[in-house]
Amino acid sequence: MMTKTKTPCKRLPAGIGKVLKRLHYPLDVILLCVRWYVAYSLSLRNLEEMMAERGIEVDHSSVHRWVIKLLPVFEKALRKRKRPVGKSWRVDETYVQVKGHWKYLYRAVDKAGNTVDFLLRARRDKAAARRYFEKAIEQNGEPETITVDRSGAN
Repeated sequence: MMTKTKTPCKRLPAGIGKVLKRLHYPLDVILLCVRWYVAYSLSLRNLEEMMAERGIEVDHSSVHRWVIKLLPVFEKALRKRKRPVGKSWRVDETYVQVKGHWKYLYRAVDKAGNTVDFLLRARRDKAAARRYFEKAIEQNGEPETITVDRSGAN
């Protein structure tokens, strides 16, 4: 006896399903392209070529539109499923090079090493640090202690 299986759209959170309904490619192709783009350092043209090798014609600009549309929705849906973090945070910042430009990466971890939150900014200033802490506290609750380095921005 065969049982009916749910379509992938019905297993996805509601916001994602609404966005995917308007797209004209098979769901598995869209999700695969977005996943590969995010998980691996592939360019949009690399993805276009990889899909062509599999017999699927996808333009790199379509993949780019999918990424722009879906990543904020995925981020919002996955944040709801994130495990709770501890009440003692260690916060640090560093600078990293992104596409040839230096950016400041703010990151907090709890005692167990779970990432609380992170923020990538072009400037290292009080406004960036404040925005980072407000976002982290809003999404994870107020910590009992925060350990920071002695940088002026923090």
